[in-house]
Amino acid sequence: MVAILQGRTVDVKVWAQLHDVESQALDQLRNIAALPWVAHHVAAMPDVHLGKGATVGSVIAMRGAVSPAAVGVDIGCGMAAVRTNLTASRLPDNLRAIRLAIEAAIPVGFSQHPAPITNEIGGAIAAQASALMGRFPTLTAEVQHRLGRAGCQIGTLGGGNHFIELCLDTEGRVWLMLHSGSRNIGKELAEVHIARAKTLAHNARLPDRDLAAFLAGTPEMDAYRRDLYWAQEYAALNRAVMLRRYQDVLRAQFPDVAFEEPISCHHNYVAEEMHFGEALFVTRKGAIRAGRGDLGIIPGSMGTKSYIVRGLGNPESFESASHGAGRRMSRGEAKRRFTTDDLARQTAGVECRKDSAVVDEIPDAYKDIDEVMRNQADLVAVVAELKQVLCVKG
Repeated sequence: MVAILQGRTVDVKVWAQLHDVESQALDQLRNIAALPWVAHHVAAMPDVHLGKGATVGSVIAMRGAVSPAAVGVDIGCGMAAVRTNLTASRLPDNLRAIRLAIEAAIPVGFSQHPAPITNEIGGAIAAQASALMGRFPTLTAEVQHRLGRAGCQIGTLGGGNHFIELCLDTEGRVWLMLHSGSRNIGKELAEVHIARAKTLAHNARLPDRDLAAFLAGTPEMDAYRRDLYWAQEYAALNRAVMLRRYQDVLRAQFPDVAFEEPISCHHNYVAEEMHFGEALFVTRKGAIRAGRGDLGIIPGSMGTKSYIVRGLGNPESFESASHGAGRRMSRGEAKRRFTTDDLARQTAGVECRKDSAVVDEIPDAYKDIDEVMRNQADLVAVVAELKQVLCVKG
């Protein structure tokens, strides 16, 4: 069922009950819907919640404009998942050694590789990395001093809600899954362009200056699109390198392991698409593309189920779906409300860190993933239901 939130320029279609959405997030959605460039309506996914600048779980289609804050600061953040030929019976009773091997192969949190590792991996990935980093000098001047760091962060997880998981589906098949983005370089590019957009005269009277936009055909828009698409490519490459390293860890443990084709999707990005008969800039912040037949990944939390889905191509959502369960409370509130004992109880049966540094990622800080899935039954069909047995956090 879709709820309608009335807006000044267009309405907001919400795939959730309005009383379940925090009032500050509803205010953000109203501000988005008041932007003069928004086309048709704003779509809010069932995991919608308050975000920085723009609402997480929002899909915004604009005519000739893009708001950098509506993309988010982790440009290109997204997911990857791979099904293996392994079954649950092959896994050891204690998965700690595998978790430690993953953490040794893939830097987490603020850590990075001591030197770029793409040449070590070789093949198409190394060629892609070489071409991508070869374009680094064309990016905005403010990030040029980050060239070395950006190279060493390819193939690293980061922190926060980013994770690497080993999962089982309902048939007992083993899956690899991970969630990460464009690391610090994407964040810095986003912050440069958000600040730049706020200085432009056409944004002076917006209801929220954080939603400042670039207009098509301007030098500022051209520079943003160049940096944006570079960061989206960097994020996808980062996940590809991590996935390769993760597969190597599994090969060391199970020499006969085989991997199917990866499923991969962004959920903080911009795409140029056709909707309702016109070409639009579509911003998905905390949302995945769910065009008819598109495969996607919708995770829950570090102690709940996740889903592999196939898009139904619903035009009212701009062919989109949620990117996950979505937070129901801030990180600060989660740390105040929950203890490490709560975390241990809610992640029982999962090999993971259970210390105070990850309490803010406790499952109860997130919405009910099953309710989220019910609310978007007209957006996606479930292909596989997964439950993690191992989770790596930064």
